[in-house]
Amino acid sequence: MAAYGLYTHIASNKFRSMLLLAGLFALVYVLVYAGALVAEVVIDGNGTVAHYLSRAFADLLKAAPFATLAALAWIAIAYFFHQSMIDAVTGGHDVTRQEQPRLYNLLENLCISRGITMPKLKIMESPALNAFATGLNPRQYSITVTTGLLDALNDKEIEAVLGHELTHIKNGDVQLMVVAVIIAGVVGFFGELFFRLFTSFDWSPSSGGSWSSGSSSSSRSSSSSSDSKSSGGGAIIVIIIAVVLIVVAWLLSQVVKLALSRSREYLADAGSVELTKDPDAMISALRKIEGRGELPGATSAVMELCVDNPREGFADLFATHPSVQSRVDALVKFAGGRDPGPLPDPAEETDQPDTEQPAAQANPQDPQQPLPHGPWNDAASPAGPPPVPPPSPSGARAGNPMGPWGRH
Repeated sequence: MAAYGLYTHIASNKFRSMLLLAGLFALVYVLVYAGALVAEVVIDGNGTVAHYLSRAFADLLKAAPFATLAALAWIAIAYFFHQSMIDAVTGGHDVTRQEQPRLYNLLENLCISRGITMPKLKIMESPALNAFATGLNPRQYSITVTTGLLDALNDKEIEAVLGHELTHIKNGDVQLMVVAVIIAGVVGFFGELFFRLFTSFDWSPSSGGSWSSGSSSSSRSSSSSSDSKSSGGGAIIVIIIAVVLIVVAWLLSQVVKLALSRSREYLADAGSVELTKDPDAMISALRKIEGRGELPGATSAVMELCVDNPREGFADLFATHPSVQSRVDALVKFAGGRDPGPLPDPAEETDQPDTEQPAAQANPQDPQQPLPHGPWNDAASPAGPPPVPPPSPSGARAGNPMGPWGRH
């Protein structure tokens, strides 16, 4: 992990961000071409496959400037308003030192110790244990922490989580993640739009193999049965090609997420240890967050920004986070930390009845039984041995002994 090189990782993130932006335009063009194929079939259902492909390519050349402008507009909107979009989804809001002095001071101390510009601090009202960083430039960087994380973690553990997110900002991981979210968002939007277009039309074999809208099912008479078969078969093939292109575009958008290399989480954990000099705090924080980081209502793109993403894709193929166990093992191996082991589920802890209590906690107000003393064995008075009478003077009589309240 140390041999990978931090500066190499930062440079690689910047290079991949540029490639992802270029890939955004390529995916947009693929989607526009698939949409043109569908539009040509809807306009004229009696063409051949070569006719549809050539007409769709001509439509792509005409629509390419508009598609490019649309992609640039999407990038501009995401650049300036991505934080507002994420806050609208998660419910995060800015906090000041007066509102959260504990969290604010911990983050400020870390930034001062390393000369890092302090990002904005946000709080998300959620019982989940998670945190994430966002932003594309130093003026936009922000760290969002859930209230559940603040309640469950101590100061050292919270400091370790903040160090993890600061390392993401310092390494340039945040920029790469936001770009991937932009690409996944635009592909998902157009993909859903085209699939809705497909479902709004019905294939009618009796109408000569043409596409007709579900609301207006007008039939067309074919000139011959051979034309009907050839045109119907060509339209079906073209529609299958369009569907395949859209599916390929969606898969490529998922591959973009895989560009968020899992090594970034290992490096962020190592950066947190470098900032805090406390590997045990990072391990303890990961164990407490494990299985408790699900943000209700958050999209998969937002979950990929978090410290831990409990969501996994098909057979863990599209998971962008390594498991907590592997991250803890790396910290134990390379940072010399101590692993306390997985923590029990809070739901299981609350279901277990309290059957026994330690003897020391059974009656904390009575730690020791006082010794009896005095004529009435008054246990309420301070414990101690009974008073020893002083030696009798020479003129004292033996029948007048010294009692607890003086001489008789």
